[in-house]
Amino acid sequence: MKKIVYCFFGCVCFAFGGIGAVLPILPTFPFLLLAAFCFARSSERLHAWFRETKLYKENLEDYVAGNGMRKQAKIRIMCTVTVLMSIGFILMSSKGVYIGCIVLACVWILHILYFCFKVKTIAE
Repeated sequence: MKKIVYCFFGCVCFAFGGIGAVLPILPTFPFLLLAAFCFARSSERLHAWFRETKLYKENLEDYVAGNGMRKQAKIRIMCTVTVLMSIGFILMSSKGVYIGCIVLACVWILHILYFCFKVKTIAE
């Protein structure tokens, strides 16, 4: 039963990751990471198939191998997260939820610092 649930969530996350590769408003990277996790837990065959997809090779392969990420992928992730968090920040500040704005700003700053200084950039 667990394998079926992991397989289902892996397929859903893979679909969202594919949509995110086309639409800039939906983040690709987190969904593909979650899909990789779910496929690894559900089936070796699904996991092997996922590792051969273009989405995996372009977005995750180098990161999972411990080599870092390409500059283009890092910029795409940081821009997408910045846009999405800005929407949340604007909506919360208009409703007077200032503590939520502070938390969101801290998460955004840590996100940018992580991708700028912790994740190694691979030369193209």
